[in-house]
Amino acid sequence: MCGFIAAFGTGGEVLDSAALRRALERMRRRGPDDEGTWQGEGVVLGHRRLAILDLDPRAVQPMQSICGRYVIVLNGEIYNFRALRHDLESRGVVFRTSSDTEVILALFAAEGEAMLPKLHGMFALAIWDCVARRAFIGRDPYGIKPLYVTEAPDTVMVASQVKALLATGGVSRDPDPRGQAGFWMLGSVPEPHTWFRDIRALPAGHCAWIENGRLGPARCWHDIGDAWRGAGQRAAAVEDVAQQVQAALRESVARHLVADVPVGVFLSGGIDSGAVADLMVEAGARELEGVTIAYDEFAGRHEDEAPVAARLAAHYGIGHTVRRVTRDEFLRDLPRILDAMDQPSIDGINTWYASKAVAERGLKVVVSGVGGDELFQGYPSLRHLPRLVAAWLPLSRVRGAMRLANALARLQAQRSDNGRWKYAPQWARTVAGAWWLRRSVCSPDELAALMGPELAAVALQDFDVNHWVQTMTGPLPASPLLALGQIESMTYLRNQLLRDSDWASMDHSVELRTPLVDAYLLQQVQRCLQSFSDWPDKILLAKAPTKPLPHSIVKRKKTGFGFPVNSWLSEVPLTKITRPVVRSAIWVARGCYQSSL
Repeated sequence: MCGFIAAFGTGGEVLDSAALRRALERMRRRGPDDEGTWQGEGVVLGHRRLAILDLDPRAVQPMQSICGRYVIVLNGEIYNFRALRHDLESRGVVFRTSSDTEVILALFAAEGEAMLPKLHGMFALAIWDCVARRAFIGRDPYGIKPLYVTEAPDTVMVASQVKALLATGGVSRDPDPRGQAGFWMLGSVPEPHTWFRDIRALPAGHCAWIENGRLGPARCWHDIGDAWRGAGQRAAAVEDVAQQVQAALRESVARHLVADVPVGVFLSGGIDSGAVADLMVEAGARELEGVTIAYDEFAGRHEDEAPVAARLAAHYGIGHTVRRVTRDEFLRDLPRILDAMDQPSIDGINTWYASKAVAERGLKVVVSGVGGDELFQGYPSLRHLPRLVAAWLPLSRVRGAMRLANALARLQAQRSDNGRWKYAPQWARTVAGAWWLRRSVCSPDELAALMGPELAAVALQDFDVNHWVQTMTGPLPASPLLALGQIESMTYLRNQLLRDSDWASMDHSVELRTPLVDAYLLQQVQRCLQSFSDWPDKILLAKAPTKPLPHSIVKRKKTGFGFPVNSWLSEVPLTKITRPVVRSAIWVARGCYQSSL
């Protein structure tokens, strides 16, 4: 796991040494173990390394191929690199290191961009072809690892962080109306937008070429949405589902243990982390340690996961550390948290503290159960929203029903000080709209006050929630349950949970791995997705370990990855707005880029 920046132009110096130094310094915590640069005519590559595989200095980046033609910078891990290496060696390829980076380099030299489907892991990469004088960039299917792009006349820059590109001093900070509106309405900036007009994310599962200082069209090489769209076409037999899912989960967890350093696990009181922890033990993890975050405000309440996590650790015989976080510590750490936050988000602080605890234990790699709810349909809303749409859609067509519903919705919006209720009768007629109603933070009507009337007007031109959702997900399957699984995976998971996992963990020089967010795993269980509704409460995941989770854990009411930040910020004078989540959003947006709104 690392961070990199690369600049490609038509010739001469494309990024001066001072700008390169600022960008690399911005990413120091992403890669404290080493730093490297490589320059050529019209190209510069810079890299910060967090050594996880092949700790020897010979595996530093940027790395040049033996033939001298290709130079790579990589952020991420390729879990099946040893199998790929064996295949390449059978073809006569010679290696100098035992790193996954060199395997990618050799595979690209042999197969070009056709190599991408063979890479099982999380990655963002840039490869410079010294002969053809063009660069190739690519990103993993889920978008676990970020990659941002900015263009200027005759120059393209790419980097692992928005703030690294800003640090060069050559990128405009003019706002992206749609990116900022997305944050206010959903709590995170939707890809490919960022907070800034001139910086874009290379979409997840996409690749592109850069030539003559220009970025070519991005090509989708893997769309995870296809898994849900095609899930009903070849559904697995019900009696085979549990066995197929168990085998796929065991394989995925085992893949994610590949490392030359110790690996820990985030341990909450839930099914996801508990099942993952035991599957890690079964896969051979030795002296495994679970890390749990606790807060005095939650002591003795259902939200306190520390006692439950302790029982899970004892159940599976693993070490356990409880790290308590106080309000005073949070307020001391807040400037660093906001500085680390690469794009504004209303989440991620809990992951930041869990990663801090992992780093304090001397670990460089941690496994997370993030993604379990999206894959195994664990959110209660995945059951409730289809029922809501099925009931309301025909009722809304009854004469006078919409008029009455709109009147009641406006009244509820006034009573709750939550403008999104005003749109409930309209949005609840579709699955995408009902999802937006469930996930949204602010209503369109509130944007003018939050981001200014001019920007809001641009962002909301021809606004339609169904269109906004489909720009993030593409076409949706007919099944409401499958559609919601796809929406959650390609919006909330991608734009918030995974992005937060990246910046929050990397600020402590910790690599966070996600065995439940894995494109190869998704392919393996695709035929089972249609049947997951027959296995409520994520029971398939709970029963995947040889020693299943205790019944009390499976039936425990979901708490989420809780954090008392809203109450901690309640006394801070920000705005007349009283809704805690909106107050927190304003605080984040003001602090993330040190700008006044």
